[in-house]
Amino acid sequence: MAAVSEWYYVKNGQTVGPVTFDELRGAVASLGPATMVWGPGAPEWIEANRMPALSGANSTGATMRAGPPPAPMPGRADEIDYQIVGDDMQYVEITLDPGEMVIAEAGALMYMTQGIEMQTVFGDPAKNQGFFGKLLDAGKRVVTGESLFLTTFGAASDHREQVAFAAPYPGKIIPMHLDQLGGELIAQKEAFLCAARGVHVGIAFQKKILTGLFGGEGFILERLTGDGIAFVHAGGTICKRELAPGEVLRLDTGCLVALQPSVDYDVEINRGIKNTIFGGEGLFLATLRGPGQVWLQSLPFSRLAGRVLANLPHASRGKDEGSLLGGLFNVFESKE
Repeated sequence: MAAVSEWYYVKNGQTVGPVTFDELRGAVASLGPATMVWGPGAPEWIEANRMPALSGANSTGATMRAGPPPAPMPGRADEIDYQIVGDDMQYVEITLDPGEMVIAEAGALMYMTQGIEMQTVFGDPAKNQGFFGKLLDAGKRVVTGESLFLTTFGAASDHREQVAFAAPYPGKIIPMHLDQLGGELIAQKEAFLCAARGVHVGIAFQKKILTGLFGGEGFILERLTGDGIAFVHAGGTICKRELAPGEVLRLDTGCLVALQPSVDYDVEINRGIKNTIFGGEGLFLATLRGPGQVWLQSLPFSRLAGRVLANLPHASRGKDEGSLLGGLFNVFESKE
């Protein structure tokens, strides 16, 4: 097999080949295991660490085309098909062609078909970077409140596969087509659910101290960049607004889901002592100034969690708290 020149790989966005298997193995050792390769046993371009021949599997007898398929465009995200199912407790089912992949938050998986290969990765899987670059990206994710790791789901078979991701609490899943939004979106932390391979998940610092301290999401928001589809989850019903240049929208700080980077985001003090003390809306309001698109949620998770905690029974009550016997037991227990 090593003497046959029927292998190809991508370097700096260009197709290199045909090369022998030994030459391919040397190129992968130099460029990294995420190098896109094509050869016996691969119906489409695939990462080297997912190629059966490079992982030691036997590819003898595999059929070859006259030449490799077009090399993947550098910086282009996978074009995935999807369907959002449900009303208030939604999940998104994504259909992947052979070689395509999605990235997702740890714990978001609902189900996947047999031909899906799952891998937990350290750092941003959309970047071909070294250990320290991955460590930096992972550290940024920890700061935003996300998991240290991301999970990739790739179609490793020769036919289409499905993988689905579920919303963590009641609300809506929003598909964000980044290529139609200028290639960048700012979202609240923990809003990201999953995305096509090629979408980068980073962080966006709030430059204004007041906004960072009292903006509901701290100093840091998530920045999604690329030209693919990202899926964001928010609570309750979603409201999408298009702000004209100079148009101002004031809202509860927790109701902001996402905004385009052209929108100016600030926090102001709720004026009036009576409004602050008796209004029940908090001391601060978020102020959005156009132009650009913004997405709002009717039920922030913090508000939902607050209502649940407010109605929980006292922590000292036992498992029989609903019965008379349990109440009497707690009374005697408190006197000991």
